[in-house]
Amino acid sequence: MAAATAPRAFAEAGRRDTRQRRALREKLSGLEAFASAQQLHDAIRADGGKVGLATVYRTLQAMAAAGEVDTVRTADGETLYRKCGTSHHHHIVCRSCGLTVEIDGPGVERWAERAAADHGFTNVQHVVELFGFCADCSPAQSLPPTASH
Repeated sequence: MAAATAPRAFAEAGRRDTRQRRALREKLSGLEAFASAQQLHDAIRADGGKVGLATVYRTLQAMAAAGEVDTVRTADGETLYRKCGTSHHHHIVCRSCGLTVEIDGPGVERWAERAAADHGFTNVQHVVELFGFCADCSPAQSLPPTASH
């Protein structure tokens, strides 16, 4: 969802576009990686913003429901958030530094349509997230552990 339509989406959902929501939207716009609610809360507070952690969680949930942010769930169950493009896409996320790249997946799209049709399903939606190590983090992951003294 484009930033210009975000306040309208909140209004349509019965929510006001508050200063806290604007601060959160601004923080999300500058990120290349997914971030947790706690990380976003800390970043806003570090810049002098006054927002409660509960407000950050509620706002992020509303933004996700409105399609304004994408979410991924980590292996330990934590939800992370990121402002993304408006077209359908997937993500590849570095498990070390969190770098996130939006990717198109035409092969995935064809496979999903074929699998749905083969089993008599219609109006199917899917989410595909890939996790690995980016080029900068890959060498660090392949190094043997250092001996402790």
